[in-house]
Amino acid sequence: MTGGRSGALRGRDKESDALRALVDRAGAGAGGCLLLLGGPGAGKTALLDLAVAHAAAGASDEQEFLVLRTQGVRGETHLPYAGLHALLRPLADRLEATGAGPYADPAAAGSRMLAEALRTGVAADGLALPAALLRLLQTAGRPVLVCADDLQWLDAPSREAICFVARRAVTVPVAVLLASAEPGTASGGLPPLPLAPLDERASRQVLDDLVPAGLPGDLRAALVRAARGNPLALAELAGALTDAHHKGSAPPPETPPRGGRLWRAYADRLRGLPADTADLVLLIAADPGIDAVTLVRAAEARSGLAPLEAAENAGVVVESPGGGFDLADPILRHVAYAEASLARRRAAHRLLASLLDGVSGGEHQRLRRAWHRAAALDGPPGQLAEELVRALAAAPRAAAFPEPFRVLERAAELTGQGEAKAARLAAAARHAWQAGQPQRARSLLSRIDTLAAGVEVRGRAELVRGTLELRAGTTGSACDTLLAAAERLLRTDREQAVRALVRAGEASYLAGDNRRFLAIARRAETLRRPDDDHVTGLALEYLAGMAATFRGRHREATASLRRVATGVMAPPSAGSPSMLVWGGVANLLLGNGAEALTLASRAVEMARAHGAVASMPQMLEILIQAQLWSGRYDAVAANALDGLRLAQETGRATSGAQHLAWLAFTAAVAGDEETCVLRAARAVELAAAHGVSVAEALGTLALAHLDVAANRHADAVNRLRAVARTGDPLVVRVMATPLLVESAVRTGDIAQARDALVVLDRWADSTRDPDRLALAARCHALLAPPAEAAERFAEALELHRQGACGFETARTRLLYGGMLRRSRRPGAAREHLHGALETFERYGARLWSEHARAELRAAGESVRPSGSRSEAGRLLTAQQLQIATLVAEGATNREVAARLFISPRTVEHHLRNIFARLGVRSRVELTRLLS
Repeated sequence: MTGGRSGALRGRDKESDALRALVDRAGAGAGGCLLLLGGPGAGKTALLDLAVAHAAAGASDEQEFLVLRTQGVRGETHLPYAGLHALLRPLADRLEATGAGPYADPAAAGSRMLAEALRTGVAADGLALPAALLRLLQTAGRPVLVCADDLQWLDAPSREAICFVARRAVTVPVAVLLASAEPGTASGGLPPLPLAPLDERASRQVLDDLVPAGLPGDLRAALVRAARGNPLALAELAGALTDAHHKGSAPPPETPPRGGRLWRAYADRLRGLPADTADLVLLIAADPGIDAVTLVRAAEARSGLAPLEAAENAGVVVESPGGGFDLADPILRHVAYAEASLARRRAAHRLLASLLDGVSGGEHQRLRRAWHRAAALDGPPGQLAEELVRALAAAPRAAAFPEPFRVLERAAELTGQGEAKAARLAAAARHAWQAGQPQRARSLLSRIDTLAAGVEVRGRAELVRGTLELRAGTTGSACDTLLAAAERLLRTDREQAVRALVRAGEASYLAGDNRRFLAIARRAETLRRPDDDHVTGLALEYLAGMAATFRGRHREATASLRRVATGVMAPPSAGSPSMLVWGGVANLLLGNGAEALTLASRAVEMARAHGAVASMPQMLEILIQAQLWSGRYDAVAANALDGLRLAQETGRATSGAQHLAWLAFTAAVAGDEETCVLRAARAVELAAAHGVSVAEALGTLALAHLDVAANRHADAVNRLRAVARTGDPLVVRVMATPLLVESAVRTGDIAQARDALVVLDRWADSTRDPDRLALAARCHALLAPPAEAAERFAEALELHRQGACGFETARTRLLYGGMLRRSRRPGAAREHLHGALETFERYGARLWSEHARAELRAAGESVRPSGSRSEAGRLLTAQQLQIATLVAEGATNREVAARLFISPRTVEHHLRNIFARLGVRSRVELTRLLS
């Protein structure tokens, strides 16, 4: 586990602080003990090194620490006092000198006893020797740090003596740090400090430290997934990467290298198991999550249930969430399987296949049986491959083992050269992509290049390749590949050909290339047939409706979009998350925000239920858009954080750019300038690298919203003009228009404001969406002469009441109240300004709340602060206020970091500033202030 420049250990802030505090206490005269618990590679030794470094740096400035270290060695477990021999080596001269003292001197007697035990490996039973060790450390004349690593391999007499000291170190200047991979190693009374797996953020940081040049997003995500939060696994996986891994032509490593430290540690642990227990462990490794009935039958067929109990007691086997059994660590599972001989593995698969033969449990059991038969090579290869493919086709989608892409990859391996092999590899690549493993999908596709495959198989492979490029590459390249796939598939699979055209259209939309989108839609229109199936017909209607919208022909678009909006609810499309997304987009363009929200929510739920990890970021994009139009900004922020996390995990850079832009927008609404600027800059950078013009426009839109909130109207106009030049799609232009009109009016550019309003007017009039009609009316009010403006504002508020967006209603009331105040109608103004202020405070919109208060003061009202929380809101930035509020509610630094997608160290930095600004000294005082 590596750290940044500060030397901190990634993801171990809490543990590091606990160790430093213990060393500091020992330096001040009152020590203690901590027992670090974690499996191989969890970072125990790195934490001990950190404590030693802290002691050497002078935890107490008054005197230097005496550091004593020992480490258990498996080969010396049987040697009494071998551990103490290593621990006390720095004190050998002192033991000899002290032992030469008067025979009646207790210190001399203790030293002689210790020296004799270290020389002969024999000592009297009882408390004498452990007490002598405690006395020796207590009289060292300076603070002592004792570190005992790999406690599970330390010889019993040394372990007992060190633990004796550890339990009594509280009142003496001795800090004892113990580390063990096995919880039951030390006797009771020692405070444990379990080392949980690193979270995803810390794991990514570790990889960034290990590979400063950076890794492709999908490769980094694959390594994080394979390491499961184990720091040593991350280091060894990164060290095992080759050029082929970096280029994507080889699948990412799924286990640390064989022969590495982590592999050896797990292999050593497994070698200590009895033979019958090891056989049972191999069965579980061959069928992760194996159900209890099958496992019990397997155990009874061998040597009964005693080995299962032994494996559980050893912490090797655990009960899985589904009620079955698995090994305690996925890496341990890989090692257990790979360390077994080929003959033992085949025997395990044969046994499992025989136990599943004729067992009730439906098609999933049939797939498991086919998998085990194929793994055991229990039949002709071609027959086994066919059995796998048929069983997979009939299996339920939710089955976790075996994974579909592995089934198809195995079927391809069992298939001779030719069309069938290539087709199975293409199908495996598609499933790998859907499982969120793009690098493995690319590796599978690269194997097709050397095979003799027909046009249809090549077309399907290109469809997968183009989809990969669309989500993780560049939109321009994706569009080219998808169009080529569509042409190849047209003669043999029209449904897939049309789907390829839809994705090519999405690529051009994301790129902001409206001309190319229209060309794709025209090509799709030539493919229409009266006998088109339901799915193909909907896809063509979707493209037609989108194209008409982009041309500004909204009435023409309405018919196609309505057919899509209603058609996706009919079988078979009602069961497809991607088609529900089409329906959500259609409803958004029709102005049916509530229907769009319903369909998008259903698509997300369905994708989660199907385990479609790779599609989740895209599903969340549409859900966020629907929530945004309804003013549900809290939900937008939560879903954008989730979408960004999933996009990073699955290597979907294009989606990640959009989620960053949404997060920037919600930060702008909250008035958190620092966060908004950072997230928008990252969104724009990522969007530019991948050709995602939409995300670039959204990031710029977020900054423009912040400018308007901060009264920087000239800056807002300049930003929004730049957005207009990018060929941004209708949705972004509609969102941008109210901001552009307001800022253009404030800067005196009335012509710019009127030109911008044409787009919003045309679209709002065609959809009759009350929220958008209200925004258009508000824009007209800003452009109208004073006599007409009040009527327009009143019209806007009436439309808002029919809509759903409370935030935009408050924005209209703020502008209307300001106009009334300037028209010398302060009483009428205050009514609207109070309503706006209440809404802004409910949304946590700091800058907008300040606007409302300023207008109320200008209207002659003394604005009453809402107490200490209002004072905190004035003194703190939006992010600081967010952090302070969460801490006051009882959240830990780690929990705050997870909620706000920042590091615990950043939370700690902000808290120091929060305490200073508010004049508080603790979390308790902060809670009192904000309560």
